[in-house]
Amino acid sequence: MIVVADASPLRYLVLIEASDILPALYGRVLTSPMVLEELSQPQTRQAVRQWAAGRPGWLQLRTPSGPLAGFPTTLGAGERAAIALAEELHAGALLIDDLAGRREAQRRLVPIQGTLGVLDLAARLGFI
Repeated sequence: MIVVADASPLRYLVLIEASDILPALYGRVLTSPMVLEELSQPQTRQAVRQWAAGRPGWLQLRTPSGPLAGFPTTLGAGERAAIALAEELHAGALLIDDLAGRREAQRRLVPIQGTLGVLDLAARLGFI
C-alpha cells in the first residue's frame, strides 16, 4: 500500500519518539520535499529538525508531477503537495491531521488517517 504523509503526523510521531511505527505499519512512506521543508523550519522543535536532517531511508521524497492549482487558499504548500501526491499515486492512505486538509482530501476521495488513527492501529497490531 502506498502511504503519503503530511508534516503534522511526522512531527507528532517524532516528538513522542514513535516514528519507527510508520515503517513497521507501512514499510515505506512517501512525502513531498515541501513537507520536509516544513519540518526543517527554524521555528520547528529541534528534535524534529534533526530527524528531518537525517531523514530515515523509509521516508522517501517525491514531488507531485501535476500542478498544485485548484486547492483552497487556506491550505499550506506542504498540505497541497501531500494531497496532490496521494491523489496522483492513488495512495491507500494520506497521513494528515489538519482539518481543512482532511476535508480537501476527502473531497478528492483520498483516504485519510490521522496521527491518533496511526497510533491506534499500531496499538491494535501490538507495535506499541
